[in-house]
Amino acid sequence: MTIDDTLDNVASHRIADSLRTSILDGRLAPGTRIRQGDLADQFGASRIPVREALRLLHSDGLVTLVANSGAWVAKLSLAECIEAYLVRERVEPLLLRTSMPSLDDDDIDRLQQMVDAMEADDDVDFFMRTDRDFHLATYAGAPPSMLSDLIHRLWNTTQHYRRAYANLVRAPSIGVTHMEHHLLVDCIRRQDADDAERVLVMHIQRTRLELEKHPDIFR
Repeated sequence: MTIDDTLDNVASHRIADSLRTSILDGRLAPGTRIRQGDLADQFGASRIPVREALRLLHSDGLVTLVANSGAWVAKLSLAECIEAYLVRERVEPLLLRTSMPSLDDDDIDRLQQMVDAMEADDDVDFFMRTDRDFHLATYAGAPPSMLSDLIHRLWNTTQHYRRAYANLVRAPSIGVTHMEHHLLVDCIRRQDADDAERVLVMHIQRTRLELEKHPDIFR
């Protein structure tokens, strides 16, 4: 690999990391056009690392690439989002069951700390970041796999719609969310995989049913 190749690789990951943060934080909404020239100017880079950054984000499920047309922040229809949630209801419990035996007391204490922090702070942005970190941390005991890659991609593609949901249910339904988080930590601490799966399915399903009531989010 040449020095130029190395520099392009560093630049592509820097651009991808910045765009990923902007999309997941809600600063770039679904359907937003991403112009390669603007990115190249913003980061002082050539088109080569910009194109590679967009390919990385496409593989993450965050960007849609259209041949000979351009790139957009990925957008889901209501039907697509519901399908993603139905898949999550079935595959995330499996990954959780695989992960649980490898989570030690320190890991579980950190999960509890995240749950307590979410309950104590009513800021939606803080909730979104911590909720994502919490759930992905419950899966961290599982080895890398096609299943974990799929779940990370589903979390990425549904991030905007979870944010919309969080804004909709700040009160009183958010209390149910916190309760489910506490129940999930308790199941993990007791190493009760059957209970953990039931709580997680209920947790994901409740968001799906709520989103179905608000098709305006997807317009």
